[in-house]
Amino acid sequence: MPADVTVDKEINLKGEVCPYTFVRSKLVLEEMDIGQVLRVIVDHEPAVNNVPRSMENEGQSIVNVGKINDDDWEIVIRKETE
Repeated sequence: MPADVTVDKEINLKGEVCPYTFVRSKLVLEEMDIGQVLRVIVDHEPAVNNVPRSMENEGQSIVNVGKINDDDWEIVIRKETE
């Protein structure tokens, strides 16, 4: 993740599968203010592609998608729209 990005909220969705990874991420993001950053931790590999694509379709920005260990990835999202 870029060093100049401050995460405002983090959710751990390990054990969750699509589409719940997107739905739960979206619900948390809806409670956040525009400009805030959400870090989502997933271990379901399809979510690594599906969540960012769906968030971009919703008008949000993807700050980072990356593997953080052998089993888990982070998806960092900046809220751009309500």
